[in-house]
Amino acid sequence: MTVRTGTARLGPEERSTALAQMAARELDVVVIGGGVVGAGVALDAVTRGLSVGLLEARDFASGTSSRSSKLIHGGLRYLEQLNFDLVREALQERALLLQRIAPHLVRPVPFLFPLTHTGWERPYVGAGLALYDSLGFSFGFTRGVPGHRHLSRRRALRLAPALRRSAFTGAVQYWDAQVDDARYVMTMLRTAATYGAHVASRTQVVGFLREGERVTGVRVRDLETGTELDVRARQVVNATGVWTDDIQELVGGRGQIHVRASKGVHLLVPRDRIHSLTGVILRTEKSVLFVIPWGRHWIIGTTDTHWDLDRAHPAASRADIDYVLEHVNAVLSVPLTRDDVEGVYAGLRPLLSGESEETSKLSREHMVAHPVPGLVMVAGGKYTTYRVMAKDAVDAVAHGLDQRVPRSCTDRIPLAGAEGYQALWNARQRLAASSGLHVARIEHLLQRYGSMIGEVLTLIEEDPSLARPLAGADDYLRAEVVYAATHEGARHLDDVLARRTHISIETFHRGLAVAQEAAELIAGPLGWGEEQVRREVEYYTKRVEAERLSQEQDTDQEADAVRLGAPDVVPAVVPRSA
Repeated sequence: MTVRTGTARLGPEERSTALAQMAARELDVVVIGGGVVGAGVALDAVTRGLSVGLLEARDFASGTSSRSSKLIHGGLRYLEQLNFDLVREALQERALLLQRIAPHLVRPVPFLFPLTHTGWERPYVGAGLALYDSLGFSFGFTRGVPGHRHLSRRRALRLAPALRRSAFTGAVQYWDAQVDDARYVMTMLRTAATYGAHVASRTQVVGFLREGERVTGVRVRDLETGTELDVRARQVVNATGVWTDDIQELVGGRGQIHVRASKGVHLLVPRDRIHSLTGVILRTEKSVLFVIPWGRHWIIGTTDTHWDLDRAHPAASRADIDYVLEHVNAVLSVPLTRDDVEGVYAGLRPLLSGESEETSKLSREHMVAHPVPGLVMVAGGKYTTYRVMAKDAVDAVAHGLDQRVPRSCTDRIPLAGAEGYQALWNARQRLAASSGLHVARIEHLLQRYGSMIGEVLTLIEEDPSLARPLAGADDYLRAEVVYAATHEGARHLDDVLARRTHISIETFHRGLAVAQEAAELIAGPLGWGEEQVRREVEYYTKRVEAERLSQEQDTDQEADAVRLGAPDVVPAVVPRSA
């Protein structure tokens, strides 16, 4: 094993090396799925001393893990379901992420809970939030966020003037945390690679290797080149979320875990459309609706409906958008319209199937199973508890290995960029002066890269033109686009605009105004010629057009059909079942 210094890059050369290493020898573990759970499994396993490979059919975090509410939270609604253990576990993880594991990526966020009834509701909600606060103490950590406080209607309106006075009688404010979900996953994968994991995107598992009943590895198609290779491993972990059943079918049966997909739709609107200093949480007839501060925007969501159509590109319909607008407008003094919506995204929650037909009542707890020798399945859960899911999955892997495997230590492993972040944040004025960037730019970079900011600043030193913001998406510097390709595993234009940045949902043009500039910036690191640049822009344009048109359709079926009209720049293949 080679001991690395510094944080591993996930550039094109590193991808090629990773695939060669995976094909060269038998690994202890190969992980299928590059979302938050798969990345968590890879990091957990490699930091226990195991040899690890991770394969992702599309881009890292391209499924559920880039389309969440971007919250790290305990789940207030689970208190009402009396699921105290799930809430306690999630709040313990929140404290860890905020204070030790990723303070550069996870930060506190306030929410206002408007009260609509006099008498019983304030003590009921207050008691629930007092319990929520108390469950957050653990591991010798503080909660990492302030405690809740009760507010009169007048004091609440000072914090959130956008609320309609007649829509509520008072409020309670509490705190949770938020995260850039896709960036968190990518950073976790870079951390795993730093400890020796082999990581590759656009690599699809098309079959399983077997010795009798035992799974001994996977057959992999490199979707970029069309070549196939065998990756042998003593244990295989299926961490594919809503694709869990598909992978089980490749093994030759449905298996012990069945996952149903629930669609959650979120809208983005500019920050000036809602005058408030705090987020807001609202009750709906099915669940809750969040209004979440997100830089110069608000994220509003979500829905909770069954989805059995295309899982790679779940589509938001007109009905979904109208549902979210109707519920948020119920409390706003100046209603939002569809013209205020700059971005829309839909994600799928992988819920463990139960007796209930309503997805909102299916379990958010997770399950680990060992359906056949050599194969571990992990599914369910929620983003906040990914680390616990990963630990349980690797515990199952350890059980299947004929060796002593150390206990999980990821509760003590900071992610790349966390070490030294606070010191750099405190020195941000000096960083601004030495780099020539405005302090607001330095703060933006620190909250995305943490102590890896030096790698981005080095790109700017080598090419000062990279210090300019993108024309049409000036929250992001040109250097960040290049860095996405050289260090962060971005292989296509969509990877950069939808996940390494969030330009695709944070601008009214949905990224079209910067597509050409961004494609030209990453062409060099990725070895593209003019034809590939043209192709990438064309595919991205078709994707945006299809999404916009799908959001005008009345039903899921119509929206799905329209969205599928735009092909992927690198299409997946139909795998062969066992």
